[in-house]
Amino acid sequence: MVGSAIVRALTAAGHTNVLTRTSQQLDLRDPAAVRRFFRRCKPDYVVLAAAKVGGIVANNTYRADFIADNLAIQTAVIRETHAAGIQDLLFLGSSCIYPGMAPQPLKESSLLTGPLEETNRPYAIAKIAGIEMCDAYRRQYGRDYRAAMPTNLYGPGDNYDLKTSHVIPALLRKFTEAVTRGDKTVTVWGSGKPRREFLHVDDLAEACLFLMQLPRAKWDRATSGGGPFINVGCGKDQTIAELARLIADISGFKGKLVFDRTKPDGTPRKLMDVSRLRKLGWQPRISLQHGLALVKGDVPL
Repeated sequence: MVGSAIVRALTAAGHTNVLTRTSQQLDLRDPAAVRRFFRRCKPDYVVLAAAKVGGIVANNTYRADFIADNLAIQTAVIRETHAAGIQDLLFLGSSCIYPGMAPQPLKESSLLTGPLEETNRPYAIAKIAGIEMCDAYRRQYGRDYRAAMPTNLYGPGDNYDLKTSHVIPALLRKFTEAVTRGDKTVTVWGSGKPRREFLHVDDLAEACLFLMQLPRAKWDRATSGGGPFINVGCGKDQTIAELARLIADISGFKGKLVFDRTKPDGTPRKLMDVSRLRKLGWQPRISLQHGLALVKGDVPL
């Protein structure tokens, strides 16, 4: 989802020399394969958007896969980017890196200040390692390796598998199927009380291009006050219950919402502090309601 959005943004900006590989074409967990790719293709800039991702159930169920695969991807790509002499790289992480009970909104300086949320700790640790790798190559070798931490994302190309998806595609599919079947109720996992922030993936892609083009001196000044990375989000959140009712309205569902409190809620709130990015001059353009309406037709039936 993220990689495709970045390609769309690069293409719209007039770039014609974009190199991409699917996971079938290139296994980024394989250092030898990654080495061959960089030596053969010799890119000038690397955007590392690839990752093993999923919702709360997938993160908590496949804990070993999430930490092993993400560490392998990051290590191979960042190390081989450096070995190929490539100066510029952008690594994409996740808001999961922050402590589960960190003060809200989440400031970059809150990294490593407390225990991580239990359900996604392996994934979070992998992403924190990616941040540290970028910073380490920056300090030791002078590389311009940057890291951006997106908030929760949605948009074209999302995963609608109810076992592994994030909350927005899961709810879109549930409500769409309920309307098709004529169901009177839809069950939403958890209490509905946790608050979450959501960003359309095309907004993230535009933010990535903005950060890629930022002069190094500006990046260095922006990240000098704790945390060698920048949050990317919209700075607004809502409860899962509010999100579910919004998706119900957009989907045309007129029935009742049932909240299953036996299912985990996860972190009570995850709102990003985006003041660093705002001060640099970037902000999103797609509202949540408009963005959800745009992707409603993508739900598989």
